[in-house]
Amino acid sequence: EDSLECDADGVPTDGSNLVLKALSTFRQRTETSKYFHVKLEKRVPAQAGLGGGSGNAAAALWAANEMCGRPASDQELAEFGAEFGSDISFFLSSGCAYCTGRGEIFEDIAALPPTELHVVKPDIGLSTGSVFKAMDYGRLSHSEPRALLEHWSTWKSPLSTAAVNDLEEPSFRLEPQMAALKDCLQQFGFDVVLMSGSGSSFFCLGRPNAAVAETWPTILAQQYPNVFIEKCHFVNREPGQTWYA
Repeated sequence: EDSLECDADGVPTDGSNLVLKALSTFRQRTETSKYFHVKLEKRVPAQAGLGGGSGNAAAALWAANEMCGRPASDQELAEFGAEFGSDISFFLSSGCAYCTGRGEIFEDIAALPPTELHVVKPDIGLSTGSVFKAMDYGRLSHSEPRALLEHWSTWKSPLSTAAVNDLEEPSFRLEPQMAALKDCLQQFGFDVVLMSGSGSSFFCLGRPNAAVAETWPTILAQQYPNVFIEKCHFVNREPGQTWYA
C-alpha cells in the first residue's frame, strides 16, 4: 500500500491526507499497479488559506504520473484532483488561472508581471468550514468577477480597487486580530494587502514605504509574536508536462 511520512508535527499520515488520496485516485483512474512511499517536507503553513495540502496532492499526482510513464494528461490529472478537493486542479494549471465552480474549474490566463510579494501569517489559524459558516451572503461584493480579472490581467493602477475577497468579512468577525493585522500591513504602504483564501495569511504586493522598507518585519514581529513572513515570487508552468520552476 502507499505510505507517507512528514517532517511537520500534526500532519496526518493516514488515508485522510490528500497526498494518499491523490495516489489512490491516480491508481484507480489509470489502472496502474504501482504503490508509492512519500516523504513530505512541509513548507507552506497550515490553516493559512494558501492551499498547502492541495498543492501537495497536485504534486503527488504529477510525480506519480511521471514515474508511471505519463499515462494521464495534465487535464486528466486536474480532473482526478477535482474528485477529492476543490483547489487541487488549480495547481495543475499554468500557475495563473481564473477559477470557478468550487475552484476546481480553471481557465489558464497570461502570467502576471513580476512584482515584489510577501506572505504574512499570524500565529493563529482559521478552518475553512468555520469561515464559510460565518459568511453573511447579504454582504458579498457586487463586483463582476470578469471585470476584476480584466483589471488584474492588465495590471491597472490602483490594483487595490480590484482586490476583493468575500471571506475577509467573516474571518475578521471570527478573529478581530486579523482586521488589525491588515490595517497594520496597509499602513506600511504596500500596493495591495489581501487575505488569501479563507485565511489566516495575507499577501502583500509591491514595496512598503521607504521609511520602513528594512524595518517593517521587525516592527510587525514586535506586535504579532511568531508571525510568519516570507518573501515570495510568482511561478508558472510551461505548456506540457513540466512542473513549476
